[in-house]
Amino acid sequence: MAVALTESETKKAVEAFTALGVCEELATAAAALGWKGPSEIQSQSIPQALEGKDVIGLAQTGSGKTGAFALPILQELLDRPQAFFALVLSPTRELAIQISEQFEALGAGIGVKCAVLVGGIDMMAQSISLGKRPHVIVGTPGRVVDHLTNTRGFGLKQLQVLCLDEADRLLNLDFEQEIDQILKVVPRDRRTQLFSATMTSKVAKLQRACLKNPVKVEV
Repeated sequence: MAVALTESETKKAVEAFTALGVCEELATAAAALGWKGPSEIQSQSIPQALEGKDVIGLAQTGSGKTGAFALPILQELLDRPQAFFALVLSPTRELAIQISEQFEALGAGIGVKCAVLVGGIDMMAQSISLGKRPHVIVGTPGRVVDHLTNTRGFGLKQLQVLCLDEADRLLNLDFEQEIDQILKVVPRDRRTQLFSATMTSKVAKLQRACLKNPVKVEV
């Protein structure tokens, strides 16, 4: 549950987020979630992402990294709303659902639509939500590939932002093949963010495969 901030805390939080370049609408949404200000990973990565740079962020779970990639994506969406704008890959179903909830909470005022593509949920129901042309897709790599293969009319040719969350766990769970398949169908001209708790040799290899001149931020 979001803890309500006092009026002065809200004002401070909004000022702190807008100082990073976040627009007032989204800064207010972040404060409404009880965020007293940007976490360290957000302070370091949001301005870089808003400048259109690829970012690799090394940070533990719970460090506020969902906000670090969600706020810049939502701000870009405000400037040019389109379906299938961003894809966030997550290692687990639970995390994918959490990320989607955070996108919807932050983007409630701007009408953001998300689709969650994970196993254990009916493919048909997910296909219907893709048919509604959501702005943001959050999913596990295997299920995203299933839909790319089997869901008519679904593709990622227009994708503007790709985000890989908990990349070390994605690779430990052997999603390399699925990630490669996804990288083959998304545009080369896109912004990419990769977050990981640790910098393993596999993560370094993935970074070389999908990021262009990334800015590295470490917390």
